[in-house]
Amino acid sequence: MKAALFHAKEDLRIEEVDEPTPGPGQVKLRNAFAGICGSDLHVYYSPEAAGLDFDHPHPVTGSTLPQILGHEFSGTIVELGEGVTDVAVGDRVAVWPIYFCGECAACRRGMFNACQKIGFHGLSSDGGGMAEFTTIDASKLHVLPENVDLRMGALVEPMSVAWHAVSRSGVQRGGTALIAGAGPIGIGVWFALRARGIEKVLVSEPSADRRAIIAALGATVVDPVNEDLTAAVAELSDGDGVDVAFDAAGAGPAVTSSLVSLVPGGRVVVVAIHERTMDFLPTQLVMSETEIAGALAYLPEDFDAVIEAMGRGVYDTTGWVQEVPLEGVVDAITSLRGGAGAKILVQAS
Repeated sequence: MKAALFHAKEDLRIEEVDEPTPGPGQVKLRNAFAGICGSDLHVYYSPEAAGLDFDHPHPVTGSTLPQILGHEFSGTIVELGEGVTDVAVGDRVAVWPIYFCGECAACRRGMFNACQKIGFHGLSSDGGGMAEFTTIDASKLHVLPENVDLRMGALVEPMSVAWHAVSRSGVQRGGTALIAGAGPIGIGVWFALRARGIEKVLVSEPSADRRAIIAALGATVVDPVNEDLTAAVAELSDGDGVDVAFDAAGAGPAVTSSLVSLVPGGRVVVVAIHERTMDFLPTQLVMSETEIAGALAYLPEDFDAVIEAMGRGVYDTTGWVQEVPLEGVVDAITSLRGGAGAKILVQAS
């Protein structure tokens, strides 16, 4: 079968590899679509900065390079391993791709998404979604309803990142929110807020292309470079400041502008990965009793919630999701690194 194998920094090849066979408790999937994630860009250009140590076997999965990429993907079950009874051949599924140790402090608290040895299928495991087939534990599967297609199914993972971030924010129906960054996760945050009844949302994005994409979905947007972000926040919130703000940009100014946009007692949720340190004055938090929280990945219940919302028709892929063949994955990574486009799905088979 064809697969996208990551060998080393900026060395991703389309190669022929053997088809996998499911073991006990596993299924074999014919992969449909696999999204290119910001994490994939970090791995491709700077695996060390992404916190990945490919020089040693992964502590949970034992995986080493080369690695088939693709941790946000959907597929159809084509074969069942011994003992699998909860799903059936022909089921269309999204995959919760996290591997966790089950022993660290995070795992003992049920925070498997923050496991200190966390791994991802398609990032630090044998196999991934950017191949014609993969095998995966049946326990990681989330069956898609009939009205959620495989294209949408591949978006369950990134949309769950955003859903989890909104859960971490604590925002309530009727609240107000600011989103810094209109990439795929920022778009996902916007959908998740709307699904929960938060209608007063402002999206701050310096890229004209990305502003146009999310505005076409119905969002209210502002250019934080050439327009007055403070005035836009004041208009949205009747001068009070927003209840929550989300850093989906991964840039220091996104955090600082979010902090000053909060109502007293508000919260900033950092869901983006930052490559650089930043300075800020903690007294800002003290004087208004505001907070900064982090949000990492997702839990299985986030997948369930996103799939339910997709079944209700909350999500719309118009204008921000495009597809490329497996052979086009490197060009797509290069394009995304340059700031073009929003979400690219790789056609795995």
